[in-house]
Amino acid sequence: MGKTNQATSGQAAPGQAAPGKIDPATILQRRLYTGAAIPAIGLGTFGSDSVSAAEVAEAVRGAAQIGYRHFDCASVYGNEPEIGQALEAIVAQGIRREDLWITSKLWNDMHGEEDVIASCRQSLSDLRLGYLDLYLVHWPFPNFHPPGCDVTSRSREARPYTHDSYMKTWRKMEELVELGLVRHIGTSNMTIAKLKLLLRDARIKPAVNEMELHPHFQQPELFQFVLDHGIQAVGYCPIGSPGRPERDRTPKDTTPVEDPVVIEIASQHGIDPAVVCIKWAVQRGQIPIPFSIHHYRANLEGALSDPLSEEEMQKIAAIDRNCRLIKGQVFLWKAGQAWEDLWDMHGEVTPP
Repeated sequence: MGKTNQATSGQAAPGQAAPGKIDPATILQRRLYTGAAIPAIGLGTFGSDSVSAAEVAEAVRGAAQIGYRHFDCASVYGNEPEIGQALEAIVAQGIRREDLWITSKLWNDMHGEEDVIASCRQSLSDLRLGYLDLYLVHWPFPNFHPPGCDVTSRSREARPYTHDSYMKTWRKMEELVELGLVRHIGTSNMTIAKLKLLLRDARIKPAVNEMELHPHFQQPELFQFVLDHGIQAVGYCPIGSPGRPERDRTPKDTTPVEDPVVIEIASQHGIDPAVVCIKWAVQRGQIPIPFSIHHYRANLEGALSDPLSEEEMQKIAAIDRNCRLIKGQVFLWKAGQAWEDLWDMHGEVTPP
């Protein structure tokens, strides 16, 4: 699984990163059920509405220079061509492609059987890669909505999740593995009810499930379910997504980096509260993918050194507020629904 992690500093020893960089070999690796190793922290690339594609690409370049090897991308983020230029430069500068872990995702308007492979090939072309390490079905809902739309927006062609339809998409995902275009496939924004059906019928089971995970939304049942079934949990919004668009915010939302418990632990360690959230995520066993164009070094260093104590981990476990920040309202498919219908709150797939 890896070794005790310490960020390198001062004069580099043979085989270590140069001064000012972090030796990638010190980054904890998670082992997937396939035997593949994936870095236990990655850089997210969702710039929301506030960060340009060029800025995200520059963050990818900078992060690779200081030691990151795991980058989480998606076609819908609208920045894969720029990130592709950055990845091409990274490899040209001497970082081997096989030492990088690159994820991308299938967007909702490309669930059709004729679209899955085409969408993956487009991401490969944009990212200037011959293969992806991981390709995810971004959301289980085949509902398109325009970028920047309000959360009240609804597609006229919105359809509910059905297992039969999802399996048609998954079969094409499996074909991507067979074609050698991707090494692993996975899910995102799923529920236990949906995953049970997929695990029953899949030829190639998901290697990961990407899901919202932070101290105020710990999803203990789903988290344990994926672990029990050999699926690695990847956590987005690990510090609570402070940069998410205003349209996605609701009055009941809470912010984990402002939680008194997190602030107290941060003070004791002399670090930012955001780094406490990332430490907690790594030590809990999930893979956080924080996005930042300014603080990615602190995030990586924080994940590698000065671990939280068992008592501190227990204190954070006790502040779970079940506060989902990314609710997915735009994927609802009929009038009168609440966002909770997307998440199978009663343990069964919400009926069409």
